[in-house]
Amino acid sequence: MSMAGKERRVALPRGGRHCRQRQRGVAVVTALLLTTLAITIVASLFWQQQVQVRSIENQRLQLQKQWILRGALDWARLILREDARFSAVDTLDEPWAVPLVETRLDQYVENDRAGGDAADATLSGSIVDAQSRYNLNNLSVNGVVNPVEVKAFSRLLTNVRLNPSLAQATADLIAASQPKAQTGVTGDNSSRPLALAQLDDLLAVPGFTVDALAKLKDFVIFLPRVTPVNINTAPVEVLAARIDTLSVSDANVLVAARKTASFRNIADLAQRLPGIPTPSANDLSVKTDFFLVNGKVSMSRAGLEVQALIERNNNTTKLVWIHEN
Repeated sequence: MSMAGKERRVALPRGGRHCRQRQRGVAVVTALLLTTLAITIVASLFWQQQVQVRSIENQRLQLQKQWILRGALDWARLILREDARFSAVDTLDEPWAVPLVETRLDQYVENDRAGGDAADATLSGSIVDAQSRYNLNNLSVNGVVNPVEVKAFSRLLTNVRLNPSLAQATADLIAASQPKAQTGVTGDNSSRPLALAQLDDLLAVPGFTVDALAKLKDFVIFLPRVTPVNINTAPVEVLAARIDTLSVSDANVLVAARKTASFRNIADLAQRLPGIPTPSANDLSVKTDFFLVNGKVSMSRAGLEVQALIERNNNTTKLVWIHEN
């Protein structure tokens, strides 16, 4: 009987050891799971922090690029004001017409970063005479289509190998989008289409395509009011369209002549091209009131492009609109 008791006493400790071993195994597995969970949480926190840091850095770079371009825009406005002080004629050999090639900016806020982490910043841009292009808002005033301007735009479309019938369709849509002149009769403007303001808006005109706009983009523009074309800056296609008696070959002669000596007034055109009647000041001019300013800045891993329309009135300038890409 004492031997059985001994056997029972021996068996109990052996079962307890197995139980303790199983408990230790469970504890190890639990510790591993908790460790894995903790590592996952910490890694997620680090990842979120990295995303937030990168987002803040991107916002900072975006602001830096915007301020650089705004500074360049102010510089362009200063150039245009100074040009108006010393010249009443706008030509392509003036300082404003010289483009700024891609230039590295040696001093900017990123330069205090550590060695190889610092990135180069570059700025480039140009000023374009907006009145060297045909102003599409000439087609209609106060909702009334101007047939003379429709013919001019039709000739321009022909010169760039597009369907000239698009001129009338464009004029009709522009007229429909404009408020009518005050006649004392109250009308319902709720159904009036949106006004056309940018080149891409021409896609609303049936017949215009993306490829057609690519051919036309350097020759037309929407300006806030009716404007003449500057004969000192306009390309051949626009000049031949603006002057109905001027052929494309004659327009090439005119462009070649102005490289030698710019036109000082409208009468100078008739003197240099015999047989060409003196055009109206509403059609042609030697002075420009609207300019397009293009700017591009590249910094670190991103870039920003800006185009702005500047109106110059004597020695003052005004920002009409600005678009960022």
